[in-house]
Amino acid sequence: MPKPFEFELLHVCRQTGARRGRLHTPHGVIETPIYMPVGTQATVKTMSPDELKLIGSQIILSNTYHLHLRPGEDLVAEAGGLHRFMNWDRPILTDSGGFQVFSLADLRKVGENGVEFQSHLDGSRHFFSPETSIGIQQKLGSDIMMQFDECSAWPCDYDRAKGAMYRTIRWLNRCMAAKTRGDQALFGIVQGAFYKDLRVECAKEMAKLDLPGFGIGGLSVGEPKEIMYEILEALNPVMPQDKPRYLMGVGSPDCLIEGVLRGVDMFDCVLATRVARNGTAFTRSGRLVIRNAQYAHDFGPLEEGCDCYACRNFSRAYIRHLFKAEEILALRLISWHNLRFLLKLMEDIRAAIEQDSLGDFVEEFYARHMRGNW
Repeated sequence: MPKPFEFELLHVCRQTGARRGRLHTPHGVIETPIYMPVGTQATVKTMSPDELKLIGSQIILSNTYHLHLRPGEDLVAEAGGLHRFMNWDRPILTDSGGFQVFSLADLRKVGENGVEFQSHLDGSRHFFSPETSIGIQQKLGSDIMMQFDECSAWPCDYDRAKGAMYRTIRWLNRCMAAKTRGDQALFGIVQGAFYKDLRVECAKEMAKLDLPGFGIGGLSVGEPKEIMYEILEALNPVMPQDKPRYLMGVGSPDCLIEGVLRGVDMFDCVLATRVARNGTAFTRSGRLVIRNAQYAHDFGPLEEGCDCYACRNFSRAYIRHLFKAEEILALRLISWHNLRFLLKLMEDIRAAIEQDSLGDFVEEFYARHMRGNW
């Protein structure tokens, strides 16, 4: 019987080399490649846990930084852990809070021991170290914890990127020493900014530690997509083949496809629900902005053939009316659709890998819309 956090590499597509895997966790099995909806503050915006299950969500992500600030990890632990607190009985991954802390820019001070920062909520001062991050995540009780890392900005000079990469490796060792729970997996995060040699060196050093999985951080922070793809191509042959790879913060349909083609197994991003709240729906032909006047008398679904609740029950004209009337149901319906769109895309990708036809699938997908149209 598979052990918790065992990763099975089930198949490699003969057309593309893309990976089809299965990751075992204490709260269930994750079929990869997979997109993870983001529940930053212990909820995926506008969606209930039961609705997430209906659309095929296998795992969701929550954030250490935000949950530390409110309601606090002690309260979550008192409730029985994050799974019970939010009534989600499937796997949960928690980000370390590193990206959020480093994105505070002028509100933080970085040192070897950790990062001192001001809360974006009330200006109160806090300190995160590798040990702090692991301690919080252990109280939250997620299935997968991420190491506390130093994320480099775009653009970033070589020496600064190199320093952050080596600090991330040192901090990973401290995270490993601080981890005491056996029912949680700790993933390292490969850093190195936009320099291939640093990325490869970081990946090789982390591979020596034999962790259950590895994140790829510091991408999708403003750089052209082509640069991100080049970094993934450089990392693909050097990252452990028997461990899951998680591309952090990436979730547009084209980036999911391109990431899978370059050996990525796991993705997360707030994009699907964020653009939904602005009235934008994902379709196979590109983005559809439902507020546009052209949909006022359009009684077809957001996308023909989509099996989501919104498309099976409501028209573009009706959802546009809801947006114009500022009804909350509008946000829910497009969020439901966008999340299902990405989860269904990953289901189709997994099937295509198993059938050794992912190259054909990608060619058909791009025939419907321009690359980068997301």
